[in-house]
Amino acid sequence: MSKYLASSEFIDWKNPDVVARAKALASGLSGQEEVTHRCFEFVRDEIKHSWDYEQNPVTCRASDVLKHGTGYCYAKSHLLAALLRANGIQAGLCYQRLTITDIPPFCLHGLNAVYLDRYGWYRIDARGNKQGVSAEFCPPVEKLAFPIVTLGEADLPEIWAEPLQVVTDILANSATYQEVAVNLPDIELVTANKSIQPTANASAD
Repeated sequence: MSKYLASSEFIDWKNPDVVARAKALASGLSGQEEVTHRCFEFVRDEIKHSWDYEQNPVTCRASDVLKHGTGYCYAKSHLLAALLRANGIQAGLCYQRLTITDIPPFCLHGLNAVYLDRYGWYRIDARGNKQGVSAEFCPPVEKLAFPIVTLGEADLPEIWAEPLQVVTDILANSATYQEVAVNLPDIELVTANKSIQPTANASAD
């Protein structure tokens, strides 16, 4: 479980600004769930989704997401993981494979899982709410941004300690939020249903 507390290239929670924000968010709170809830709502509500708000620059590293106040779902999940880890709370990354308009093509959607002592692993989605999207923190019930509704969509069951390379490559090599939007990352699935396993190139490390 120690890997879910690690600081790394993209979940760089030892960055001084990330540490400071994490401690500020936890100030006055004592419970693990209270701290998680506050960090979740900060990333969901205060960090603007790049596409929704048509914002640059494209961010990937948690400290850059915090610095610029914007990011795609993937980048926002990196920041939330960093804030939680900085507070000693084990957090990982999860993905869904979704359509944009209920028909292919597919793309990955990034979210988080946090380990809560009372419930075990619990998924949370800090993508950012808008009309038709309402994600909340209400354990043990999951309330994610997007349901799985179309054949070929899937909840990927793994909890990754680090982001998938297909995700970080897109973010690192895109100059604008529009460029990300036309090159959203995807992976092929072995089977297309709700309980699939991803291909080997998406294995958890």
